[in-house]
Amino acid sequence: MSKRNSKSQGNAERLEQLRTRVIIEKEGVESISSSEFPYHSSNHHQDIDYIKEFIKKFSVKIIRKEQYDMEFDLIGVDAAIANALRRIMIAEVPTMAIEKVYIYNNTSIVQDEVLAHRLGLIPIKADPDRFYFKQANESPTDMNTIVFKIEHECTFNPKAREDETDPQKLYIGHNLLSESLTWIPKGDQEEQYAGCPIRPVHNDILIAQMRPGQKIKIEAHCEKGIGKDHAKWSPVATASYRLMPEIILKKEITGDLADKFAACFTKGVVEVEDSYVEGQFIKCAKVVNPRIDMVSREVLRHKEFEDIVQLTRIRDHFIFNVESTGIMDSEKIFLDSVHILQAKCKRLLAALDHKLREQERDREQMDIY
Repeated sequence: MSKRNSKSQGNAERLEQLRTRVIIEKEGVESISSSEFPYHSSNHHQDIDYIKEFIKKFSVKIIRKEQYDMEFDLIGVDAAIANALRRIMIAEVPTMAIEKVYIYNNTSIVQDEVLAHRLGLIPIKADPDRFYFKQANESPTDMNTIVFKIEHECTFNPKAREDETDPQKLYIGHNLLSESLTWIPKGDQEEQYAGCPIRPVHNDILIAQMRPGQKIKIEAHCEKGIGKDHAKWSPVATASYRLMPEIILKKEITGDLADKFAACFTKGVVEVEDSYVEGQFIKCAKVVNPRIDMVSREVLRHKEFEDIVQLTRIRDHFIFNVESTGIMDSEKIFLDSVHILQAKCKRLLAALDHKLREQERDREQMDIY
């Protein structure tokens, strides 16, 4: 191979790496911005079918799925799509939450406004798909509102010892917890939710601490909303992603360096194995699970590894972690976010089509005159 061809191949490999990888350097990060769009480089021509390319590369792999916690890989998409799904999960998947609090009596030390705020942040186990968004001029109905009531009073415990100092033993009803929220079915809600009554997700959320003689009587109305309007409607505790780490070894690392190399990474990323080479066993470092690496760049601080290892992240491979507040299953949160993104795309295409039709009509009218 001629020097010219060798240089050309090297440049092509470098361009491909810059296109598909984020390069981790000792003092910074290189190739951050995506170049996955037409006409960016000479090897991407207008005759490429980007839809077919996307379908070929795109995949979703479920790594771990529990009812309220899920980890999955989103592969073959741009960061803009991954971030759009993350933001939709946080801010646009609707849920039910306490929106209006009618306070009939509150003699506790918790102010009415603070009490209402604390109640609003209690996650409510109710299927939002069965309810409509309540408009400002609408009255409450069984299709747009869920009603809870609290009637709670703190009293002395007659069985407590005279020298008792523990409030849990000294008083009855010392802590007002979320379990005190009593669902009051309206319309046919009791029949609809007979198998799964509407309730707070957790019964042990502290609302207020009280003393004998203090009373709280309230009525709380839940409405459908989205996290964009208030965080209480967000269905996720966390929804985050990170790029898949990649550790490239340019040559084998053996002997004592293998142990030092393994110590530079999160436990489990690199293992030191005994390899049989030239009639003897020697220690050899093997990258076994780059997924769990936190990319601390510790390895780049050692001169002996400078030309041996390269750290990158795969640009279109996103590791998602979604943790639900308990209102909805984590899988449903992700699927709902995909449907919402689809609806947004359809509205955008419809708006563009409408605009193009308007421009076409304007041109036809100009031709007439």
